[in-house]
Amino acid sequence: MQTDTTVGFISQDHQKLREIKSRPFQKPFIKILHSFIGLRVPKKYKSDIRRTTKTTFIINNQAFRIAPHTQNSQLMRDMSWHYSTSANASNKKFDREYCEQNTDIIIEDFSGLQELSASRLIKLTNHKKRQLR
Repeated sequence: MQTDTTVGFISQDHQKLREIKSRPFQKPFIKILHSFIGLRVPKKYKSDIRRTTKTTFIINNQAFRIAPHTQNSQLMRDMSWHYSTSANASNKKFDREYCEQNTDIIIEDFSGLQELSASRLIKLTNHKKRQLR
């Protein structure tokens, strides 16, 4: 599906995503949350996280992003969170054929699927904030 940043595979099953992408076990997936509820972050960063868009944060080796539902799809409205990764082979550009071969469902609107820029990546600790991408 088209995410707020690029075309992505989404699932609540990180093992299935790991198989599709041939991803090393130690490399975690981004968890996309649709609200701030239940998220435990250092108090001094809460305001930044609430206001920032198209940004992935890492806290305690857990990557997450707050992102709105980008598609008017019942499937997406029913998921309060999901794991996400780009819908391309590792280190390659988006390829619709690869995407179609490795997914169960394609969610697409009238504007189609297009590769956009990746989200910013910021690591947060209790003492500092560092931009990685």
